[in-house]
Amino acid sequence: MSSRTPPKVAVLMGGPSAEREVSLSTGRECAAALRDEGFTVIELDAGPDLMTRLSDAAPDVVFNALHGRWGEDGCVQGLLEWLQIPYTHSGVLASALAMDKQRSKDVYKTHGLPVVESVIALAKDVQAAHVMPPPYVVKPNNEGSSVGVYLVHEDDQPPRLNAEMPDAVMVEAFAPGRELTTTVIGDRPLTVTDIVTDGWYDYAAKYEEGGSHHVVPADIPQDIFDACMDYAVRAHNALGCRGVSRTDFRWDESKGLKGLILLETNTQPGMTPTSLTPEQAQKTGMSFGKLCRWMVEDASCNR
Repeated sequence: MSSRTPPKVAVLMGGPSAEREVSLSTGRECAAALRDEGFTVIELDAGPDLMTRLSDAAPDVVFNALHGRWGEDGCVQGLLEWLQIPYTHSGVLASALAMDKQRSKDVYKTHGLPVVESVIALAKDVQAAHVMPPPYVVKPNNEGSSVGVYLVHEDDQPPRLNAEMPDAVMVEAFAPGRELTTTVIGDRPLTVTDIVTDGWYDYAAKYEEGGSHHVVPADIPQDIFDACMDYAVRAHNALGCRGVSRTDFRWDESKGLKGLILLETNTQPGMTPTSLTPEQAQKTGMSFGKLCRWMVEDASCNR
């Protein structure tokens, strides 16, 4: 890129997924930060005409601020590879793998990373009878941000799922304990956050003001802290992630290190005012603007 002319960055946001509103918030925050860093920025709400709009805009780099299906699962990454426009975050395969919770867990297990039992089941069967002994969690296999997550307690009846749930869902043994998370930038883990909520860490807890309290760095035993840092890098590498990723954990304090399990890896972590990745970056000396700049400078094709 020329040092004289600011690179033109197209920030992709919005889109048709269940996480559209979060993506719009992420996109606006990142676009503003990139302008402050001296980039020329175009904001694009991703729709069916995205290929034409990208061709017309001819950006030097795409900052992918989409969340959820189509934007985070390898689809738009494939389009950007086709157009040969450098882009941020992970490539086609890593994005698709990480978005598919069951397949990513299969990868974790192959690499010796701890997970809990889970199965893919038809939604109609999940509503008819318990497909595993409670307590368990029911969630879409390929959405994020706690969209459509049901916690079924020991004495509960089978859950009544809403109409937006897919025909097949993941049913996962409930892992009790604390919610921990670690961001990886490049090949470097940042720190560990302990996410404290009054109840379930759901969509509202993630994105509403006061929905959760973050302890950064987490006040946990050093061996658990070190394991989160190690596991997050190993998960990032096992899935083939690039740029920034964030891996989420549950930790049952009563079991020590054996109580730490991986939930999932997010290849495009939220970048909203309440998001975990910008907070971790700031705590380790990287401002929001510098984080966004790093991601643009890291962008490439063939990811």
